[in-house]
Amino acid sequence: MRSTGVGLGQLLLALDTTVASLIEAPRGLDLPVASAALVDSDDVRLGLATGADSADVFFLLGVGDDEAQRWIERQPSPAVAVFAKKPSDALVARAIAAGTAVVAVDPRARWERLYRLVNHVFEHHGDRGDPRYDSGTDLFGLAQSLADRIHGMVSIEDEQSHVLAYSASNDEADELRRLSILGRAGPPEHLKWIAQWGIFDALRASEDVVRVAERPELGLRPRLAIGIHQPAVDARRAPVFAGTIWVQQGSRPLADDAEEVLRGAAVLAARIMSRLAARPSTHALRAQQLLGLVDGGPVDVVAIAGELGIVADGNAALIGFDAIDRHARLPDVLALSANAFRADAQVAARGSRVYVLLPQIAKIGSLTSWIRGTIAALRSELGLRLRAVIAAPLTGLAGLPAARAEVDRVLDSAGRHPDSIGEVTSLAEARTTVLLDEIVTMVGADERFVDPRLRDLQAHHPVLAQTLRAHLDSFGDVGAAAQQLHVHPNTVRYRARRIEKLLSTSLADPDVRLVLSLGLRAIERSG
Repeated sequence: MRSTGVGLGQLLLALDTTVASLIEAPRGLDLPVASAALVDSDDVRLGLATGADSADVFFLLGVGDDEAQRWIERQPSPAVAVFAKKPSDALVARAIAAGTAVVAVDPRARWERLYRLVNHVFEHHGDRGDPRYDSGTDLFGLAQSLADRIHGMVSIEDEQSHVLAYSASNDEADELRRLSILGRAGPPEHLKWIAQWGIFDALRASEDVVRVAERPELGLRPRLAIGIHQPAVDARRAPVFAGTIWVQQGSRPLADDAEEVLRGAAVLAARIMSRLAARPSTHALRAQQLLGLVDGGPVDVVAIAGELGIVADGNAALIGFDAIDRHARLPDVLALSANAFRADAQVAARGSRVYVLLPQIAKIGSLTSWIRGTIAALRSELGLRLRAVIAAPLTGLAGLPAARAEVDRVLDSAGRHPDSIGEVTSLAEARTTVLLDEIVTMVGADERFVDPRLRDLQAHHPVLAQTLRAHLDSFGDVGAAAQQLHVHPNTVRYRARRIEKLLSTSLADPDVRLVLSLGLRAIERSG
């Protein structure tokens, strides 16, 4: 993703040496970075990897040294930096020769955690320059301020013990802190001990500070912890547990008033987390504006595109994903896949739906392959079932709100009738199905639009109603209707004559057939 940019040195300071450390920066640390992209081995091998002109820093996921060196050599202009786990001397030398900085990532770090942290730095750097989003919404800033104030190492976690922010670490950070920041689960013996002593229960049940004693045999240093609690929607209910602030003590004693300050920090953290949940980041807000997901009238497409670092013209593509199975982190998961596919991909979400915008797309075939592969991977790895609708090609970005509305129409229709639309479809492929569904829905919503004789036929002669539906769907082809109903053609002819007599109408009249067909569908749906 793109923002106004930060210096490479600023980015590395924000990430902390627990996660990443600089090996060499041949062009210095002041180069601006505003976008990140993922490159994996298959991307390089198949020639699908994004180029250095589409992002500033690249994460090399499982890319071998030889492949990485070839990728660096092929770039027409050097990337600002590459991030790799255990980069070899040969890779470092090749990157330096090309003018690209090399950053070593801790082998235990999760790439998705690093990707989110980097994007947080990009987004929040932009927020600080926007008076609408003041520094009171920065969990990283709160963590560092608290660490400076009480002389400890701070981490802030959500209710599921995922680290949201942390202060700078030093060589006194214990294993539990390091692994938590890297996105890995804490050592089982540590977590088991903490759980056995009822620390997690105490944090959830109380707003008091909890002291965690040192355990030298586990390499666990002393800690303070406090639960983050937010007011319940119903004032009569107890506050809702939202996360934890942990303070690991080093060799320096914590401040005398550490517990009092920590209680204030918990209040601020609850307030910040509430704000973050209530509004998107600046970058996400811009993407939502392009798609017409927020109110506010017409937008300056060219200006927003420039702010996001994407082109406003050319053929674009919009993909709407709808989650059949709920997953709280679906936008983040899809963002990882989308930005691995294209560094300029933009992601926005609303409810169970996630929208991926690709500003420039040349081949729809490769796009469809990526979508199917992503859906299959998420089903296999996370047990998620997704449905996707493609709107492409779109001429420029000005028509995105209208395209997004059309995508929503298809997803709405698929939600009502899951079997009517495939797992991956396009607006063109689904148009007839969607229009018919919407028309039948409107007909069924007002009983005046359904011929009452059809309701009587369905109620008193269900076999004749079934025959009428088959006859209409077969365009009067008696043989085809008979085959569908598994009866003799003469039986269909006899029933058709009875239907015409009961309804006092002729099935040869095209207007009659249209009204009866829509009415039958509406009745079947309501039934």
